[in-house]
Amino acid sequence: MSQGDYYQILGVDRDATPQNIKEAYRRLAFQYHPDRNKENPAALEKMKEINEAYAVLSDPRKRRDYETLRERYGPSGYDRFRQSYSEQDIFRGSDIHQIFEEMARAFGFRNFDEVFRESYGQGYRTFEFRRPGVFGRGFIFFGPAHRGGHQSKTLTSSEIFPGQLGRLTQYLFKKVLGIEGTERGKDWHDIIALDPREAQEGGKTKYVHRKRSKELMVTILPGIKEGQKIRLKGMGAEGKGGGEPGDLYLKVQIRRPLFQKVRDLLKI
Repeated sequence: MSQGDYYQILGVDRDATPQNIKEAYRRLAFQYHPDRNKENPAALEKMKEINEAYAVLSDPRKRRDYETLRERYGPSGYDRFRQSYSEQDIFRGSDIHQIFEEMARAFGFRNFDEVFRESYGQGYRTFEFRRPGVFGRGFIFFGPAHRGGHQSKTLTSSEIFPGQLGRLTQYLFKKVLGIEGTERGKDWHDIIALDPREAQEGGKTKYVHRKRSKELMVTILPGIKEGQKIRLKGMGAEGKGGGEPGDLYLKVQIRRPLFQKVRDLLKI
């Protein structure tokens, strides 16, 4: 799905309502459910595409991010979206498991955990724990390194549960699942100064990343406005324990001509 269009996958219009999207997903999930397509291995891959499309389009923020990238970059917007969103990011907060459980009860299909384990193999695992007054269930996706046998993971427990519960989950990962906790690096923020022509016409401009002592070429979109931010993925602080690095956000500042500065000072 390198050139995927989530709307086409679900067969809905771009102005589809959340209810339209859910109804389309229910219909397709039933059609391509692995339990109804045991002689058709291609149905499993189709099911994965449908699941991903629904998880994105049913979430207002993810849908907005996806649409913004599609408008800006066309068909390659999907690839840019997936550079920013891992499987864990995409499925976090989705009600997809509830829909699977409803189908399991109504039609005798396997449940969510079994289908996702078949779809994603060792890249997908579930967990459950109970403590006095605390109960937690969830699922995690692992990056390619883990599938190759290395103990590295693509999310942190604090991304699933905040605060004390997050620390408890991290303990569970380590003691029960044998997974070392990781921590994503902090995001950094800086300013990038552009002259009016650069901001209007766009293009590439140099930026000196002082914290990493390196020079970067930053792509400026035509018509960028003062105060907008440019995100440089992975250019923030390094992660801990194999966690991914944070991002660098550059706030745009447009240089004013000298005479304009004088006028502003004199309030002419």
